[in-house]
Amino acid sequence: MSDHIKEIEKITFNDYSAKAESFHERTKDHDVSQNYAAFPAPFEGKTGLDILDFGCGPGRDLEYFKSLGHNPVGLDGTREFCEIARKNTGCEVLEQSFNNLDLRENSFDGVFANASMFHVPSENLHKVLSDIHKALRPGGILFTSNPRGDEEGWSSPGRYGHFMQFDKNKDFLENSGFEIIEHYYRPQGLPREEQKWLAIVSKSI
Repeated sequence: MSDHIKEIEKITFNDYSAKAESFHERTKDHDVSQNYAAFPAPFEGKTGLDILDFGCGPGRDLEYFKSLGHNPVGLDGTREFCEIARKNTGCEVLEQSFNNLDLRENSFDGVFANASMFHVPSENLHKVLSDIHKALRPGGILFTSNPRGDEEGWSSPGRYGHFMQFDKNKDFLENSGFEIIEHYYRPQGLPREEQKWLAIVSKSI
């Protein structure tokens, strides 16, 4: 991992660290039911799935997937988030760099990356997606939901963002061994120009 990417990640995670408790309070009741429905749909009701929550934050989604009878594992680079998530969910939570993953091959049925992958710089996104592909079992599912746009850089003083439209997302995913099953824009019920989030369900091939 280059020094440039290390610095981007350090600044971004430090920003989240400083606001961990307020972030937890602000996001714990967010309505992500559309994403909760889309991610497991390809599994056709199976339970006991091994799920990696990439960018798990304080653990809201870990708690949800655990309540359904799955085996979720969290991953985040913000220590405070990892501590909150472990305490609140009892799940295993890996404190790891987004850009330098250390995951066992063929260890997950699905990866849920809700509002996290956009912090990975474009220069390293293929590597990260390829690492996730290796960690998935054959036919595994990757769910991503990110703000959409056509820019990359410091979206706020302390956070780096890489924003893409659907076609660019598609190129990255396909070049990393994924096939897109479904995509949609959020929030539901708004005009397209007001739907700032793009969600994609992909299958490992």
